[in-house]
Amino acid sequence: MSSRLLIHGASGRMGQALLRLAGEFSQLELAAAIAGRQAPQIEGVPGFNAAQLGELPPFDVCVDFSLPDAFDSILACCVERGAAFVSGTTGLDAAQMARLNAVAEHIPVLWAPNFSLGVAVLADLVRRAAQMLPDWQRDIVESHHIHKLDAPSGTALALGRAALEGGGPEPNYASLRAGDIVGEHLVQFTGTGERIELNHRATNRDIFARGALHCAAVLARRDAGRYAVIELLC
Repeated sequence: MSSRLLIHGASGRMGQALLRLAGEFSQLELAAAIAGRQAPQIEGVPGFNAAQLGELPPFDVCVDFSLPDAFDSILACCVERGAAFVSGTTGLDAAQMARLNAVAEHIPVLWAPNFSLGVAVLADLVRRAAQMLPDWQRDIVESHHIHKLDAPSGTALALGRAALEGGGPEPNYASLRAGDIVGEHLVQFTGTGERIELNHRATNRDIFARGALHCAAVLARRDAGRYAVIELLC
C-alpha cells in the first residue's frame, strides 16, 4: 500500500523537482501540493496555498523545502495529522531545530542539509575513518558553482562534524567556486607517508529530490523519532 505524499514548497526549485520525480516511487501517492501565496496548478493533484492548511486532504508524509517563516505551521500540521515529516528547509533558528526534537516524540521526523544518499554514506565512512585514524590530519575540500555564496558549504560542515564525532583534530576547510559545478566534496585523511581520499561528486541536482522522496517513502512507515538519512538506507 502506498503512502500519501504532501509536497510543501511546491513552487521552488526543489519542489518542482519533487513533483516531477514523485512518480518514480511506487511507494508514494502524490496527495497534494502547497506553495506560499498562490496554490500551484498541477494536473490531477490538489493545490493549496499557505493559508489553506486546514483544507488539506489526508496525507501520511510531508516533504518540506520551503522557507523558515513557513516551517512552523507545516510542522504543526503534521503533528496534528500524525504524519511523518521530511524537511530540507535551511536557515532554521535554534528554537525551530529544538521543535523538531520535541515533536519527534509524536511523529517520525527527518531534517537534513543534504539529501544525497551518497553523501549520507560518505559521512558514515568519514566518521568511521576518524575513529580508526584519530591522529591523522583531516582536510575537506568542497567545490560548487560560481553563484553559491556560503563557504564552506553546509555539506562540508556536516562532513566535518562527522569527523569530529569519530574523534581527533578539527578538520581544515577549503572552498572553490567555479563554473556550473553541482557539488563535489573531498575528505582527506593524511598520515606519515600515506593518505586516504574519500570523494563524492554530484552531477545532477535531481539526486537531492530523489533522496528526499526515498526518505519519505521509508519514514512514512517508521515509528515516532528523530532520524538521519543514513538510518533510512539500512
